[in-house]
Amino acid sequence: MHITRRPTKSIRVGSVKIGGGAPISVQSMTIPHPRDVKATVSQIHQLEEAGCELVRVAVPDDEAANALPAIKSQVSIPIIADIHFDHRLALKAAKTVDCVRINPGNIGPWWKMAEVLQALRDNDIPLRVGVNGGSLERPLLEKYGYPTAQALAESALNAVHAIEDAGFTNMKVSLKASDVHMAVDAYWLFAHQSNYPLHIGITEAGTAMTGAVKSSIGLGWLLSHGIGDTLRVSLAADPVEEVRVGFEILKSLELRHRGVNVIACPTCGRVEIDVVRMANELEKRLGHITKPLNVSVLGCVVNGIGEGKEADIGIAGGQGMGILFKKGKLVKKVPSEELVDRLIEEVEIMALETEEETSASLAALPDFENALSLPDSDRELPVLPNR
Repeated sequence: MHITRRPTKSIRVGSVKIGGGAPISVQSMTIPHPRDVKATVSQIHQLEEAGCELVRVAVPDDEAANALPAIKSQVSIPIIADIHFDHRLALKAAKTVDCVRINPGNIGPWWKMAEVLQALRDNDIPLRVGVNGGSLERPLLEKYGYPTAQALAESALNAVHAIEDAGFTNMKVSLKASDVHMAVDAYWLFAHQSNYPLHIGITEAGTAMTGAVKSSIGLGWLLSHGIGDTLRVSLAADPVEEVRVGFEILKSLELRHRGVNVIACPTCGRVEIDVVRMANELEKRLGHITKPLNVSVLGCVVNGIGEGKEADIGIAGGQGMGILFKKGKLVKKVPSEELVDRLIEEVEIMALETEEETSASLAALPDFENALSLPDSDRELPVLPNR
């Protein structure tokens, strides 16, 4: 399957480029109230270690806004301030953070938004227009009767056009809902009417397992159709899990290649080693490896190399003895109890040997800033696709 990315405008959130062909970035959100600077910073460091590229911090009150400078000074990834209801918190946050998220449905009269836009201009940072199915404007609820994909798309388009009319274009957009169909349809509708970069996600997706499934289905469909420039997997779980699932979704579609991809057989009656335990142990102990590598764990020595031929490196185990192979070729025989440790040693060596510089790749990316030309007057929503 070949995926053609949707051309979008390009913005920067701190050091991270979003849209314009840049790699799809993975972000998450902190759990502690920002007043607890130590706990918030500690969680951001954990997220950074997991590969998180942007982090959103809730700013519910003045105490939270006042804590932002102390938090920002101790972390290296960009900070996004999440603002609801009180635009004055956005004005404070804009002096410190790398991006401000506003929900047009609950921020109040337009003059408040105008003040926020001026603060963003003054500090040269972008806006995230965050539309949510749970907080749509009253006129749209009266028009559609209840939250729908069309209502979400119209809300986002109305906000974007109003912000453009104020002369501000440095923004990205999200249209989130907890219903997978509604969220996917809303993003699809908006993507065919605007070329602003999109932050995609299924909000309130659920627990670690159910949320990962919902997000994989919803985000997978969007990404496979070229829609999405940055994402968050919203889980009722440790935010580090959000980052891991986000990268797994991108890796499965071959849109990002970061870290170890463990390939493991589903086991059967022929298996004579604990494949499940080994695979989970490998994922945990190789979490620090950022170099893309396919690592195979198979339970059958006879067919191991053949089944794992697509892997960079792998093991296959039997009763008392297993094999270590690289690129489909046998390297050595290893006692079964030593297989995991030997494989980890070899993976770490391989990662060091194949480490390549990637920073120059961003500079070579094509700029799609003006790739789409959409007339301001064309506000009619397109027809939804058949899925």
